[in-house]
Amino acid sequence: MRSSSAGDRACRRADLPEAIQALCVYCGSNTGNREEYAQAARGLGRLLATNGIGLVYGGAGRGLMGVIADEVLAAGGKVQGVIPKALLAKEIAHPDLDELHVVQSMHERKSMMAELSDGFVALPGGFGTLEEIVEMLTWAQLGIHTKPCGLLNVSGYFDGLLTYFDHAVAEQFVKPPHREMLLVDADAGRLLAKFREYAVSLLLHSPARQAPTGV
Repeated sequence: MRSSSAGDRACRRADLPEAIQALCVYCGSNTGNREEYAQAARGLGRLLATNGIGLVYGGAGRGLMGVIADEVLAAGGKVQGVIPKALLAKEIAHPDLDELHVVQSMHERKSMMAELSDGFVALPGGFGTLEEIVEMLTWAQLGIHTKPCGLLNVSGYFDGLLTYFDHAVAEQFVKPPHREMLLVDADAGRLLAKFREYAVSLLLHSPARQAPTGV
């Protein structure tokens, strides 16, 4: 395991990746009260490793965070954790990661995770998980990044949240195209396919990929 400071950063991912190379996963530091949550974390972890997609996550060795990291590592995949110095003891940093980046603040943690990743997925979790995925969705809405954001809706965990988002659209606080930016599926394989389609669609419509006028 190699620890690094905030200044020792990996190269930034392009906003329009040719392929999903690293996926940021937000999830609980607890496992919840249903075995399906841990099963989904393990399933996503195996899928990432099998497809050569690295995991970027919060660096903890407990809860669903530890479950998915363990599964990616066991399947031969690469895992990068990002954890604030203040949470090293509280969240019990995972000891076996390929890289553990230790940063000074929660803001720095979220920024670095975003830089290292080509997309963002939330598994079941609490307030932190919700805040992180909604912030990335907001950044996409504002055009700060063009990376896919999604929910792995295990056992309907996010149904209430999705109802709220639909209500926000109906009440004209969220525009329908922005609501459609959030990709949702109960199956990890289908969700990953949606991420790839999203990235390809952006590539095809990127100004850099368009032929100059008059050609």
